[in-house]
Amino acid sequence: MEREFESRFPLHMYFCAVPLASSMPDFTAPSRTAAALVLFCRRPQLGTGKRRLARSLGETRALGVAEALLECAVEDLAAWPGHRVIAPARGEDAAWAEGLVAGPKLLAPQGEGSFGRRLNTVDAAVRRQGIERILYIGSDAPSLEPGDFLAAAELLARTEVVLMPSADGGVTLMGSRVPWPDLTALPWSEPDLGAALGRLCADCGLGVARMRASYDVDEVSDLQKALAALAGDSRAARRRLRELLVSIPGSAGWSGAPDTGAAEADPAAARDSA
Repeated sequence: MEREFESRFPLHMYFCAVPLASSMPDFTAPSRTAAALVLFCRRPQLGTGKRRLARSLGETRALGVAEALLECAVEDLAAWPGHRVIAPARGEDAAWAEGLVAGPKLLAPQGEGSFGRRLNTVDAAVRRQGIERILYIGSDAPSLEPGDFLAAAELLARTEVVLMPSADGGVTLMGSRVPWPDLTALPWSEPDLGAALGRLCADCGLGVARMRASYDVDEVSDLQKALAALAGDSRAARRRLRELLVSIPGSAGWSGAPDTGAAEADPAAARDSA
């Protein structure tokens, strides 16, 4: 996909092999100078994603949590006033991703390789459209608030990179106004990811701003954090997530047998995705 595109709908035709008319972007709002918010996501399915939750809760309950978490991230994307980008894990899920958010958006399937390589690929594709400030989120951080995105975008007016640390050592939000360094070799899904990412950017001469610490939901122990953090949240998707978590037996610390509603997938064949 290195070719030039027709001028009428360049963004959408770049990101998707098959044009989807309802997602063709409107260049009157937002402008090219606005920041973009990119949602990296995996289509929730039994046996894929949230493997650590599935080992404790079972496949069926883990799928329900994954779907509710994705709904929270989509809620954030829908509320974003700048460019909106959805990066599904698989190109064949483009039509599914198209239906996640109404209105103009860009679709950028992640491609192949490690998470770092896929992020570099999506980042380069978005930047080729003239967009400079780009924020990235996954689908497992319901603690993010509208003010976090606005603050991150504002920080990128003064520095090259912004990171929101996660309690488990990763990041829940990351953004840059310049192309990312090669992210392939970073320890994705490891507790030293956030520190390694910050060091890499600094070693490349990039200024790094860090925001308040947050959390994401990967382990059963994270469910209690979400229950407490979402207690007063009025956003619709957050309310539905909390209602789901309240309904899961032992969500404050699972100690029972996992749900056997579906067979466990081979752990080597599927892994958690940001």
